[in-house]
Amino acid sequence: MKIQYNSPVILTYTLICIAVLIINNYIGLPVTKYMFTVYPPFNFLNPIDYIRLVSHIIGHVNWAHLLSNFSMILLIGPLLEEKYGSRKLLEMILITAFITGVLNSLLFSTGLLGASGVVFMLILLGSFSNIKAGHIPLTFIIVALLFLGSEIIKGFSSDNISQFAHLIGGGVGAVYGYYRI
Repeated sequence: MKIQYNSPVILTYTLICIAVLIINNYIGLPVTKYMFTVYPPFNFLNPIDYIRLVSHIIGHVNWAHLLSNFSMILLIGPLLEEKYGSRKLLEMILITAFITGVLNSLLFSTGLLGASGVVFMLILLGSFSNIKAGHIPLTFIIVALLFLGSEIIKGFSSDNISQFAHLIGGGVGAVYGYYRI
C-alpha cells in the first residue's frame, strides 16, 4: 500500500503551519510575531502588513492551538478539496484569511493569528456538501444555529480567542457554499 499526498492544499498548509511553529517555538526565531500575526492599525506604507492580512492563518501560539485547528481542518478539508478542487479551496482559504485580517485590523485593537477562521469556513462549507438547487440543507441550518449561538456566548468571555474570526470564517464558508456550487 502506498502513501498518497491526497489533499495538496490541506496537507501543504498543515506542514507549513507545523514548520512555522517549530521555527518559532523551538529554534527561537520569532517569525509568528513578525510575519504571521496581523496587527492593528494597518500601516499602508509597510509592505509586510499586506502580507500579514493573509499570512496570519499560518501562525499559532503553541501545539494546543495548532492541534485544535488542524484536527478539524484535516478531518473536513480533504473531503472539501476533493469536492471543490484544490484551486477553489485555496481561493476560499485565502479569501477567508484576507477578510478576517482586514476586518480585524479595522475593527479591533488586538492582533490576530491562527487558522480558526478557516476551520469555521470549512465547517459551514461542509454543511452545504449535499445542497440541491433551490433547497437549503437542514444540516446547514442546525450547524449555523449551533455555531452562531456558541460563538456569540463565547464572545462575552475573556479568553484571547477571536470569536469574530470564527464568525467571519463561518460566514465566508456559508456564502461560498451557497453561491459557488
